[in-house]
This record gives sequence, C-alpha cells and structure tokens, in this order.
Amino acid sequence: MGAANKVPGVSGGIVAFVGGFYEEFIYSLQKINGKAFKLLLNGRFKSFYRYVNGTFLGLLIAGMLISYFSVSRLLDYFLERKELFVWAAFFGMILGSIYYISKDFEHWNKKTITAGMIGFIVGISISFLSPAKENDNLLFIFLCGIISVSGMTLPGLSGSFILILLGNYVLLLVDSVNALYDTISEVFRGDFSFVNNSLRLHTLKILVIFTLGSATGLVTLSHILTYVLKHYKHITTAVIIGFITGSLGVVWPWKKTIFKTDGLGQVFQDSNGKAIIVNYERYFPDFGSLETWWAIFFIMVGIFVLLGLEWYGNNRK
Repeated sequence: MGAANKVPGVSGGIVAFVGGFYEEFIYSLQKINGKAFKLLLNGRFKSFYRYVNGTFLGLLIAGMLISYFSVSRLLDYFLERKELFVWAAFFGMILGSIYYISKDFEHWNKKTITAGMIGFIVGISISFLSPAKENDNLLFIFLCGIISVSGMTLPGLSGSFILILLGNYVLLLVDSVNALYDTISEVFRGDFSFVNNSLRLHTLKILVIFTLGSATGLVTLSHILTYVLKHYKHITTAVIIGFITGSLGVVWPWKKTIFKTDGLGQVFQDSNGKAIIVNYERYFPDFGSLETWWAIFFIMVGIFVLLGLEWYGNNRK
C-alpha cells in the first residue's frame, strides 16, 4: 500500500480490497474515536491497543512506511528508465482487480448499475482534469492531506494523482519526504545544522501539517465509509467497481509525460534533480512496435499478479 500510494494513478485502497482486508482496515480506523483517546489518556494502553485492533494497524502502517522509503524508491528508479512497462504492469493489476471485485458481485439492479455508472464517469473524468499550481499555504496543505488520503480508503482513487491535480505532488511527496530523510540522516550523524536552515524548517513544517491533515482525513473518511458500507454495501461496491474501471484512464500506459518548464523549454527539477511532472498526454499504441508488445506482456504480468494474490488469499484460509 505504501508503494502504491506514492505512484500517481495507483490506489493503495485497491491493494487493501484485493488483499481481502479492506473492510477490516476501514473498521479498524473507525475505532480511532473518542473512546480510544479516553482509554489512552487514562493510561489503559492494553485496552486501547485491543480496541483499535493495534496489531493489524501497527503491522500495516509499519509495512507502508518501510515500503514508502524502500520499494517506492525502486519504483521511482524503474519509472525513470522503463516508464511504459511500469504503467503497463499497474494497468494489468487494476484490470485484475476489477475482475477480482466484480466476479462474485451478484447484486446488479437499477440502483447498483446507476451507482456503477456514476463511479465510472467520476473516475474517468478525473484523468482529464488539469493540474493547479503549487501552493504552500498551510491551510491548503492541511486540506491536501485530507483529500490525498482518500487513495488509501477509496479503491481506484489515487491520492498521489489528486496531489498532482492540486499542484502539490512534488512539494508534499518528494521535497518534504526528502527533507525529512535528510534531517533524520543528519541527526544520526550528530549534525543539527538544519535548525538554522529556514527553508528546511519550513518544508518540515509543511510535512507536519500535511501529516495532520492526512490523519484527520483518514479517521473522518473511515467513519463515513463504515456507515456507508454498513447501510449501502452493494451500492458502495458498485460505485467502487465503476470508479476503478474509470481510473484505468489515469494509468493508461501509453502516455507522454508533460514536465514543468519555464516557457523557454527549460525543465524545472526538484531537490533531487528529477524533472517535475505536471500531467500526462495519452496516445494509442503502435502495434508494429516491439515495445508495445513488451508493454502488453507486462499488462498480462500485472493481471497474473492479481490472480496470484487471489489464489493466495483463497488457499491461506
């Protein structure tokens, strides 16, 4: 989920859905409420841990953090060198997830079909939106945190892609994370010079506000989704199927990356020297190209990865 959440166009929520722990994830987050904080403030740590399903959430969050700083760096490497094949694999994984979610769904009727169509239209519409400009206003950063965390709770909605549309992907998922990584490295070396670096401190403040917004959004959305899943489960599933299908437009492998430029052809770079992405321009594949057939191969690999996850999930029970 950590790796998926960082890649624009891919939703960590899909991983949870296909992995078979989506509902447990949402219900566990819903337990982070007033009662949980009361247990914590009263020093009843074991009761708090059991109440919020601490083992599950702890392992999940730890895995996401490790993945975010390790596997996601590997993904960054391949996105830079073999972008088409990476997108093709993700495209295949999402195709596989659509099959996985819909194959046992037997509740299609007028309401669920309408819900599915609405989800599809919203999903495909997102891929045609134009990105905004970068904005480091702290209130806006907090709102970015609330909105972007939807990629963890809503399968098919990529929080990273939403941040691209909001104009703050590089600021929040590249520059801020790099600033934290550099700061931690310096602290371990006994170097505290960052306290005199106003730009670094401002970037870290932005990361803190973004994290607070993400935590707020995660808990708030989980309460809403718990209610929706409890009272409108079939309609919600239909919306998710439609939304994931529509999101295929976001991860369409054959696309040209549009970078941020100064108007004279000079490409802007982030603090790591990477070109800053602002959007994508999609095109149809050339079936006379060997590269296209390799991409199709990786789409099949992505599909089989999801089928493998399904097989594993069925056989471990």
